[in-house]
Amino acid sequence: MFGYFLKKFFGSKNERELRRMAPLVDHINRLEIEIRQLPDHRLQAKTGEFKERLAKGEALDDLLPEAFAVAREASLRVLRMRPFDVQLIGGIVLHEGKIAEMKTGEGKTLVAVLPVYLNALTGLGVHVVTVNDYLARRDSEWMGGIYRFLGLSVGVIVHGLNDDQRRQAYDADVTYGTNNEFGFDYLRDNMKFSLEDYVQREFNYAIVDEVDSILIDEARTPLIISGPAEESTELYHRINRVGNMLQRDKDYTVDEKSRAVVLTEAGVGRAEKIMNLDNLYDPFNIEILHHLNQSLKAHALFKKDVDYIVKDGQVIIVDEFTGRLMPGRRYSDGLHQALEAKEGVRIENENQTLASITFQNYFRMYQKLAGMTGTADTEAEEFKKIYNLEVMVVPTHKRMIRVDHPDAIYKSESEKFQAVVEEIKDCHQQGQPVLVGTTSIEKSERLSRMLKAQGIKHEVLNAKHHEKEAQIVAQAGQSGMVTIATNMAGRGTDIVLGTGVVDRGGLHIIGTERHESRRIDNQLRGRSGRQGDPGSSRFYLSLEDDLLRIFGSDRIKNLMGRLGMEDGQPIEHRMVSSAIERAQKRVEAHNFDIRKHLLEYDNVMNKQREVIYGKRREILGGEDLEEEIQQMAADMVDGLLVQFTDPRTMPEDWDLKGLEEALWRQFGLHIELSRLSPENLDGEKLPELLHQQVLAAFEGKRQAIGPEYFPSLQQQIMLQMVDTHWKDHLLAMDHLRDGIGLRGYAQVDPLRAYQKEGYDMFMEMMQRIQENTVRTIFLIRLRQPEEIALLQGRQTPMSYSHSGTGESQPVKKTAKKVGRNDPCPCGSGKKYKKCCGNKT
Repeated sequence: MFGYFLKKFFGSKNERELRRMAPLVDHINRLEIEIRQLPDHRLQAKTGEFKERLAKGEALDDLLPEAFAVAREASLRVLRMRPFDVQLIGGIVLHEGKIAEMKTGEGKTLVAVLPVYLNALTGLGVHVVTVNDYLARRDSEWMGGIYRFLGLSVGVIVHGLNDDQRRQAYDADVTYGTNNEFGFDYLRDNMKFSLEDYVQREFNYAIVDEVDSILIDEARTPLIISGPAEESTELYHRINRVGNMLQRDKDYTVDEKSRAVVLTEAGVGRAEKIMNLDNLYDPFNIEILHHLNQSLKAHALFKKDVDYIVKDGQVIIVDEFTGRLMPGRRYSDGLHQALEAKEGVRIENENQTLASITFQNYFRMYQKLAGMTGTADTEAEEFKKIYNLEVMVVPTHKRMIRVDHPDAIYKSESEKFQAVVEEIKDCHQQGQPVLVGTTSIEKSERLSRMLKAQGIKHEVLNAKHHEKEAQIVAQAGQSGMVTIATNMAGRGTDIVLGTGVVDRGGLHIIGTERHESRRIDNQLRGRSGRQGDPGSSRFYLSLEDDLLRIFGSDRIKNLMGRLGMEDGQPIEHRMVSSAIERAQKRVEAHNFDIRKHLLEYDNVMNKQREVIYGKRREILGGEDLEEEIQQMAADMVDGLLVQFTDPRTMPEDWDLKGLEEALWRQFGLHIELSRLSPENLDGEKLPELLHQQVLAAFEGKRQAIGPEYFPSLQQQIMLQMVDTHWKDHLLAMDHLRDGIGLRGYAQVDPLRAYQKEGYDMFMEMMQRIQENTVRTIFLIRLRQPEEIALLQGRQTPMSYSHSGTGESQPVKKTAKKVGRNDPCPCGSGKKYKKCCGNKT
């Protein structure tokens, strides 16, 4: 009640914000006369002047009135389009990092020019995000004329560009592109092997066009880059055969206490002979060595029906503490695949996630984010909770006079479609254009067949061919036109009324079904009544529609019964329309929960993703990693001492044999600790001795490889370890996510369990990265320093998917093509044509 009185006396928050912006609009209008007097070269020089003032410490907000006035005048001179006052308001809303809800036809594309120009003056780049490639190209060319006139550069990111073209586009002051392209470029960048190969800059400011479509509708599913693992699958089987041929205690030793397996020198030689390798510790064979160790571990340390069981062709882990099965969980680091190869079951690794991100977490990386659409207010709560974006409803330039008729509801779908055809026929005979919205291609085709039977000429559209679609939708307002489109078709394209159409009532909108979201219905209605044009709309429904059947509940049916529904007769009543709107609100809340659920789980991955991507940038930054790796080695020595010695006991009680094996396994050091004098086995002297030995071995390795090559080798090995383990971790997290929902049956919150177990798995992965990095550097042997280059540029063929769009695109390989007679890249030692090249 108190809120009602506040609103009555002081206006709504939206009204108060509009009043706050009014003086700014007046200021811009006062400047217009002065700016209009400037010749072109003086107007263009304003850009340089603004940049100088920013460099001296002036704020963007201080420049806003002048910059908007300059952009408005440039728009008038270049495009003959002068932004209205309400468009200035929309521009201010976007500059402030909010969502501007502006009705269809109010000129949102032009509105964006004002804040884009102002924010591009910083030189940090502005991204304008569109829903498809066609709009990105169109807007970059159309609005790009204004930016270029004012001395700013414009780029566009669309499918099919190479990295050099993308980098050039991102370096521009203003960059247009689709949400998918921006997101995939971010993921691709963080899989590259050189900072020079990155295409994106820092995330400064983005304006998202059709923000509800991109940040709400498409945010249900993440962007995913996946990679085939057929070669790896075959590698697991091949390594498994090698493991079966090696003999315990002769070719490898087993430490059951620390659950470790160590190849002996004899074992290394035997493995090299079996696999026809010259050097198992060659950098090119790092992956083979790793998988061989995991295979030996699978055979020697993991017992069937004790550590795991095989059920329905799957290896399922047995919890060592409770003895319960853990479906959905997988051992990481390639161990689970080794067990699958051991047991002869299918290796579930044919297509695994290499990188993924949700649109929520991608767009939240921008320093400032804004958006515009004709329909956002119904989702204002979600925009605020997820993106911290406020929605401002911008008034129309001219009063909206479209007539929205109550819904007409029929008993059956066939009756409904027959009524739709009759209304289309009436409008067509009068010369009034009709735009019909359907919820699926199937419904569009059904209606098209009925119209053909009546001899009514019409166009049928869906969202597959954007350029053709835009052209046809633009003609949908001509006299007598009948256009059938899915509800999302034609977004970003204005429907201009043809000659005489205003006198016939303007464009008539027919909805053949209520969408589960009110916003989608409002988008369809919004195609009519632009810029004060007349227009009308009506939705036709039936009790067989999905929304009423699934979500409408019995209340709507009972209400219709009381109102006296008969066969073939519609019910038109505000009470029914209100009940349907309540059903839509329930569906919207359900869909919000789905998106929120996705984000809660991705937030766990997002923190881990930031750590890994930050680490990759640090490695690629060219800093000397020597000190960091030496510290890792020192920490590992301390860890081994804790594991095998106890300063509170006598040296004869220590597991010196185990420590010797561990030092050999980790650092390749032969130290016979049993021969050391008692004083050197002192709790203080032994750590010092081992640290010195490890440092000496490290220095020896550096000299053997060559000081000029060693930094590059460290960088490439560490990067490879991060990428390999991160890829395995993503797979393990996918499996954890798949099975975590079952925890709810045990009264455990699945999200809390995912957070805790995901964190534990991540910390274990970071530990493995350190251990394997150090082990590889200490054990690696090079015949020629040039072999370091073999570690660079080893990329996997990838495919991209965002299941909201159904897109899946192959990526061009950047690695050098392998010749038929070259050594096979898999490391088998055979010629490519005799090995992997034989499979193609």
